[in-house]
Amino acid sequence: MKKLIVLGLAILMILSGCFSTPAREVTNICTLLDEKVSWYQAVKKSEEKWGAPMHLQLAIIYQESRFASNAKPPRNKIFGIIPGTRPTTSFGFTQAKKATWEWYQLKTGNKSAKRDNFADAVDFVGWYINQSLLRSKISKTNAYRQYLAYHEGHGGYNNKTYEKKAWLIDVAKNVEKKSNTYKTQLSQCRTELDKNRVWTLF
Repeated sequence: MKKLIVLGLAILMILSGCFSTPAREVTNICTLLDEKVSWYQAVKKSEEKWGAPMHLQLAIIYQESRFASNAKPPRNKIFGIIPGTRPTTSFGFTQAKKATWEWYQLKTGNKSAKRDNFADAVDFVGWYINQSLLRSKISKTNAYRQYLAYHEGHGGYNNKTYEKKAWLIDVAKNVEKKSNTYKTQLSQCRTELDKNRVWTLF
């Protein structure tokens, strides 16, 4: 009986589409970037290119995927048990939908960009933060409002759709807290990360 239960759970896990890259619980961003040299290189490049603070980019990615490259939204459940279709086309580090990603590719000319590539992901987030300044007049240092626009889209944000979503307000506040935490941590290690990084092609 136990074997059947275990087998059943294993099948459900496969059908539900678990992350192929494990999600990370990151308490100190310095530790992660020290381990992932190319990630530090990529997010710094995006910061310089788009003027989007590194700590905010990383906080958004943490919220969206916990740094899992192949993250997908959970499947809908049929009869509350059987995994069905996924609710959106969101995928990858940024959980960008397919249409939004294609918009990014078109506008930036980065047609080969992939949602499960970290360098492309942070470039997308940096670009989106810049778009939020241009389209919704949101400061690039305002993590709370930047995340609301990231989640709702610029049209939704401008129409204040978030005002009817108390849960989203709470999430945006958490992103702001995470961004502030990462900012403090990075202030203590960026010099060391710059000193120790190994510049590699990615």
